Amino acid sequence: MKDIMILEDERIDEVNENIRLLQKKHGLTFGSDAYLLAAYMKTQKNAIAAELGSGTGIISLLCASRQKFKYIHAFEIQEEFAELTDRNIKLNSLSERMICHCKDVRDINAEDTCGEVETVFSNPPYMRTDSGKRNEADAKYIARHEVCGGISDFAACAARLLKFGGRFYCVYRPDRLMSLLTAMRDSKLEPKEMTFVHADANTPPSMVLVMAIKGGSESLKITKPLLLHEAYSGESKRELSSNAAAIYDTMSFEAFLDNK
Repeated sequence: MKDIMILEDERIDEVNENIRLLQKKHGLTFGSDAYLLAAYMKTQKNAIAAELGSGTGIISLLCASRQKFKYIHAFEIQEEFAELTDRNIKLNSLSERMICHCKDVRDINAEDTCGEVETVFSNPPYMRTDSGKRNEADAKYIARHEVCGGISDFAACAARLLKFGGRFYCVYRPDRLMSLLTAMRDSKLEPKEMTFVHADANTPPSMVLVMAIKGGSESLKITKPLLLHEAYSGESKRELSSNAAAIYDTMSFEAFLDNK
C-alpha cells in the first residue's frame, strides 16, 4: 500500500471480491452494471481476454480476482484512467493476471494482445454526443458519450481481437439495443444470449447484457429477466431479490440461468 500513490482527487473503497479500488472523485464510480457484466461472463480458466474501455479497471479486476480468465489485457484511451487501472492492478497484487494498455479502440488489433483472444468484454459509452448534458468533468463525459468511438467501433475492435468462435460480452442501455445488435452483426458477431435487468417487476429494464459469438449462426436466446429488487415496500433501503443476491455472492449467473 505504501508504494501506491493516491492523488488528491481520488478515494479508495473496498468493493466486491475484497477488491480495494482507487476511484476518481470526478469520474464514473463502480456500479451494478460493471459487477453484473463481470458476473455474466462464463469462466474460461485457460483463456486470454481483453477489456475495451477499462476506466478504473474494476471489471477486469473482478474477473482476475475470481480467475475467470488466464490473463486479461485491459485497454483504456484516457491516460489518467489507464494509469489508474495500472495502480489498481498493483494495489490488488494482480500484475500476473492482467495488464493495462493506453490505446484507442479504433487502433487496437491482435498484435496488442499477442494474438487473437477467446473473450472480449466492454461496458462502452452508451450516449451519443448529441444527447444528454455535458458533464463538467471531461473524463466523465468521455466515459459516458461516444466521443472516442461509438458502439460500431467497439464491436469492430472486438471482432479484430477475437478468434473464430470467441465471445463478446457487453452491457448496454435498452433504448439503444438496436444500435448494439446492428453493430455486432456488421462485425460478424452474432448475438446469442440476452438478459434484461430490471430494478423490480414494476419497472422497465435499465440495462441489457448481451453475449455474441464471432462467426456464430443465427440463434438468439432471451433469458428470463433479472429483477434486482423485491417489490418496493416504501422502506428507504430496498432488499436484493434472491436471484440478485445469489449473483452477488457467487459473481456468476450460472444458477440464475440454470433455474428455469
